[in-house]
Amino acid sequence: MRHILRLCLFAVLSTFAVSALAQAPQPAAPTAKPAKSAPAKPVAPAPEPAKEPAATKPAELLDINSATKEELDALPGIGEARSVAIIKGRPYKGKDELYQKNILPKGVYEKIKDKIIAKQK
Repeated sequence: MRHILRLCLFAVLSTFAVSALAQAPQPAAPTAKPAKSAPAKPVAPAPEPAKEPAATKPAELLDINSATKEELDALPGIGEARSVAIIKGRPYKGKDELYQKNILPKGVYEKIKDKIIAKQK
């Protein structure tokens, strides 16, 4: 009998709690007035991205076997002395010979390896 009373009391309290929560004030949703639709404007084409310098384009790699001293000087980490050393060490079978023959330190070679090529004649 006690169980039945407890069950009834629990049911009444649960119903009261649910109905109290349902009546709790809810924050009002912001009411936005629909904007007047304006006539569609033509969309301007997106501006073209800035073009990369010729030395960094994959299609235009700098050939270390034929580049001028000035072109070599323009590479990061390559100054006058290194460009002269590169020219004196020609011809190269591969661009990695710059590092293998100790013409460039590893760090400098890593900076420019994606910008150079050693073409064969």
